[in-house]
Amino acid sequence: MKKTIVSLLVAGALVLGLSLPVYAGGKKDAGSVTLTVGATPVPHAELLNLVKGDLAAQGITLRVVDFTDYVTPNTALIAGDLDANFHQHIPFLETNPEWVAALTAAFGVHIEPFGLYSRSIKSLAELKDGATIAIPNDPSNGGRALLLLAANGIITLKDGVGITATIQDITANPKNLKFRELEAAQLPRSLDDVDAATINGNYALEAGLNPSRDSIIIEGAESPYVNIVVVKKGNETDPRIVALKAALRSPKVKDYITKTWNDGSVVAIF
Repeated sequence: MKKTIVSLLVAGALVLGLSLPVYAGGKKDAGSVTLTVGATPVPHAELLNLVKGDLAAQGITLRVVDFTDYVTPNTALIAGDLDANFHQHIPFLETNPEWVAALTAAFGVHIEPFGLYSRSIKSLAELKDGATIAIPNDPSNGGRALLLLAANGIITLKDGVGITATIQDITANPKNLKFRELEAAQLPRSLDDVDAATINGNYALEAGLNPSRDSIIIEGAESPYVNIVVVKKGNETDPRIVALKAALRSPKVKDYITKTWNDGSVVAIF
């Protein structure tokens, strides 16, 4: 009889889906369902913190872990220290075979237009011969920077190189520009040492830069670099991830994005 009652209780909990304790980051959180997500601070962690209450109402405790680089969140996710991360786009995810093998995009949320910034010039016309431009040193964002420069006539790239473009793919450089490759997070701090720098939207925002107002050139909202929530393969339909998707792609979040970044520095894709 006792065995039958226990079986019925377990079955009932399974029907409710999220009533049983789950493992988040490899640790059992008895008494609540925890979802641990790694994110860079702006706007990713900001958006996650915005929906904590929405998930709590569904019995999910959202734990947000801040990171200041793009690589560690993927390493932590593969290691099981995170349930998901929110900081990157698909071209970046696809730069590492280990990531491609283990991880996948669960859903997209927004675009952060990529721009060229400077403390010493206000327009491309002021860019001097031999000027130094800092670009990200990771393959996807480095290629993104070069494509932005090429689209604005600053350099010419080999036909068909696409997002994998490198400095070696430059076929014409009329201003004899020099390129300094730096970790993406360091680019805002490089502005005092270079003539201009191409900076990811989230790092520009963290540095107090307004992409619409402060950039010399910027991507349009049609950019293919959608920021995604990433999980281990097979976890795309985890009820916690499904709930997170509904929360992050809700009218509440879209309205927040529109009002907070009304300059177009963050654009919702839903």
